[in-house]
Amino acid sequence: MTAVETPAPRTPPREAPVPARRSVAARLASGTAGGALRVFLLLVALFWLVPTFGLLVSSFRDPTDIATSGWWKVFSAPAQLTTKSYQSLLENDDISSALFNTVWITVPATLLVVLIGAMAGYAFAWMDFKGRDWWFMVVVGLLVVPVQVALIPLSGLFRDLGIFGDIIGVVLFHVGFGLPFAIFLLRNFFAEIPRELLEAARLDGAGEMRLFATVVLPLAAPALASLGIFQFLWVWNDMLVALVFSSSDSQPLTVALQQQVRQFGSNIEVLAPGAFISMVIPLAVFFAFQRQFVSGVMAGAVK
Repeated sequence: MTAVETPAPRTPPREAPVPARRSVAARLASGTAGGALRVFLLLVALFWLVPTFGLLVSSFRDPTDIATSGWWKVFSAPAQLTTKSYQSLLENDDISSALFNTVWITVPATLLVVLIGAMAGYAFAWMDFKGRDWWFMVVVGLLVVPVQVALIPLSGLFRDLGIFGDIIGVVLFHVGFGLPFAIFLLRNFFAEIPRELLEAARLDGAGEMRLFATVVLPLAAPALASLGIFQFLWVWNDMLVALVFSSSDSQPLTVALQQQVRQFGSNIEVLAPGAFISMVIPLAVFFAFQRQFVSGVMAGAVK
């Protein structure tokens, strides 16, 4: 006789857990809290933008109106808006030449820091040489050196070299003090690149320069963009270094505006538009590379 197999008892299907229903009061409280937070952040942003908006409005007002009333008066008298201040700014040789000097200082100082920092960061991350770790510790130690400490020694050095008061002296100072942070940042980024990827490129016959140019740099584009934005903003807005190392022929826009403040009563029409131009160009650069900047920050956060 064959044993009759009894079917195994069927287990009832598991019921999906029913999420606990939130009360109407809890949902209202949650929605109100989120809405209140958004309103608060919006108010903070508007409050932060008030001086910028006031500077923009003042740059389009007549000097007489600026001296006699506040910028908010333009809402009741929109006829005060004029472009005479910008015309006066363009006719001011000191401001216009200072704007070009700022570009000639900022662009080379930014490009050199990014390029040299990328090459040095790659060397510290993937190339073996004697004393590599010790040299990297020296670079990290240079991060804590304040700018003020080097003003007097470098002034004497630049005077001996014959570049004190020239644009090249200001550029070299910014490059020297921008490189430690650039090397530190990019070395840590390059160190996270998978070794297998670099070894595969070497097996295909790529040398160090080709590997650096065709593999490493494209991968590091977000980090390079972030570094470039930081360096550009720092150099563009600098006044201390330019005040010490530049002359009347090489002074940037920050120093030129500072000099104009001394004669505030006679040239008020150039201060507002000059200050607004000095502020809006870095903002334009930031928003132009905003996507790369966010990608670089997020890549560093994930790694």
